[in-house]
Amino acid sequence: MDIKVDYSTVIVFDLDDTLYNELDFLKSAYKAIAESVEPENWKALYSKMFSLYRCKVNVFEFVANTYNIEIGQLIEKYRNHQPDIQLFDSVLNVFDAIKSKKGKIAIVTDGRSVTQRAKLNSLGILNYLDKIIISEEIGSEKPNLSNFEAIEKAISGTEYYYIADNLKKDFIAPNALGWKSVALIDNGKNIHFESYKYTNSQNLPQEFIVDFKELKII
Repeated sequence: MDIKVDYSTVIVFDLDDTLYNELDFLKSAYKAIAESVEPENWKALYSKMFSLYRCKVNVFEFVANTYNIEIGQLIEKYRNHQPDIQLFDSVLNVFDAIKSKKGKIAIVTDGRSVTQRAKLNSLGILNYLDKIIISEEIGSEKPNLSNFEAIEKAISGTEYYYIADNLKKDFIAPNALGWKSVALIDNGKNIHFESYKYTNSQNLPQEFIVDFKELKII
């Protein structure tokens, strides 16, 4: 997919399951929790936690009951640990190409401020970003138009793109605002994997890509 970029082009990205797999954040958090609870034998606990997650069992409840720890402490650790996550292949190539053409890059993501900013910092992309919109910071979540209008107010442009993954909520607002919308197809690890339920016209993006190698910045 070709995207013609100049100084008036604003390319906005979702974060979770778009720039990296959110499942890796979950695994990173489980590891941090296991290491804090069972420092001498954390691998066995981590293995059990991830297995319980895969079996749709409440992991926090299991750890809390087993180790007599308040669930709130575990959730706090989950949200505030320093994540060990990596960008998808070719994301930086795309970012570098956008910047070389004087285009703007922004993020619109749902989540808590501390958690989402820790992810962005861990991924090493803060220096690329011209604007970051996080739902907790502005008091609304996708698909609210406000989250995307905040980008338009912050960065003037003639063409806006939104690249994301979740058909349930990601494309309704940008489609309504006349943006170009692009969906990154689930690689088999996405947290939200029920896209087949949301194939009506307001939910669908204008384009699909399998990975970032398909994006050609011209």
